[in-house]
Amino acid sequence: MAQESVSTKMESAKKKTDPKMKKLRVAIIGCGGIAQTHLNAYKEIPEVEIVAGVDILQERLDVMQEKWGLPKEALFKDWKEMLKVVKPDAVDVCTPNHVHCAPVVDACNAGCHAMVEKPMAMNPKECEKMIAAAEKAGVKLSVGFQQRYRHNTAALIEARDNGQFGDIMFVKVHALRRRGIPNWGVFGQKALQGGGPMIDIGVHMIEAAYELMGCPKPIAASGNTWTYLGNTDSKTRCPWPGWDWKTYTVEDLAVGQIRFDTGAIMQIESSFAAHVPQELHNFEIIGTKGSCNWDTGEIFTDMHNTMVNIKPAFLGNSDWLYLFRTKLNNWVQGCLTGSELGANGYDGLNVQKILDGIYRSAAAGKEVTIK
Repeated sequence: MAQESVSTKMESAKKKTDPKMKKLRVAIIGCGGIAQTHLNAYKEIPEVEIVAGVDILQERLDVMQEKWGLPKEALFKDWKEMLKVVKPDAVDVCTPNHVHCAPVVDACNAGCHAMVEKPMAMNPKECEKMIAAAEKAGVKLSVGFQQRYRHNTAALIEARDNGQFGDIMFVKVHALRRRGIPNWGVFGQKALQGGGPMIDIGVHMIEAAYELMGCPKPIAASGNTWTYLGNTDSKTRCPWPGWDWKTYTVEDLAVGQIRFDTGAIMQIESSFAAHVPQELHNFEIIGTKGSCNWDTGEIFTDMHNTMVNIKPAFLGNSDWLYLFRTKLNNWVQGCLTGSELGANGYDGLNVQKILDGIYRSAAAGKEVTIK
């Protein structure tokens, strides 16, 4: 039996709050795992009505009907058909990376606002195409970066704005799994994802670190990638066993360095499978007046002629649902009221240039310029 639909729940919330509340009619393109997280977040945003679901797999459309209550006439296997029939106000694109650009461009051309999961696309050229379509249509385009909405990120940005760090010189980014190769989806196929851990999990820490740096212009990249475990039939016990090693064409480990026009350096380490002591998702920033640890929110500086470590007593909850609800609500309010987006298309493009630079450098075996 179908459960109560998202739109029904939102309608109920609307009646309890403001009967004149303006609604954003959202279509989900790509109804897999991450879309389910988005839908759980949308349940807590009363201005949203989910009006359609698009996926090439019938079983995922069945979930949209059985779990979320969408009628059969709101389910499609082709987003172009959906745009013509449903005419939504906005689309939320939760597809594999190689299917980010096309539906966003088509939706913008149809006058729809767009949210796209990270990374923004496969390469900077696709990002630029998406931005151009959104600007031409006058619609809002946001990229699904959620780490910028953590309370520790906000606290450290405020410290930066108050001059706590001085000039930022060096940033060290970690997105490391000891043995965490996804055993679902197409995460191991370079042609469909654009890369491995650097573009999948490294992108989260890169984006948050880049935001905290103040978004300087990246000008050069140097890096390398290695594949040595994911493409083998490993017998090692691990949390996610049984990945498709026969189709595995992405890196296990990627290391890169980015130079910015400010003179700052960002060093990045990202792995799906590396012989490291433990999983680590964090970054540290070193400035002329102070440094910080992103994960703990700690600041290291000098006060009263004394070296001190400043540790937050309270940062607040930044759990998974909070992060998704916050990033999606930022986009929803931008679409409805014209308010500023937290992560717009240009933010996505700049992060994509960093990712692209590292992969291009690895392929070329030398430092490459970022334009």
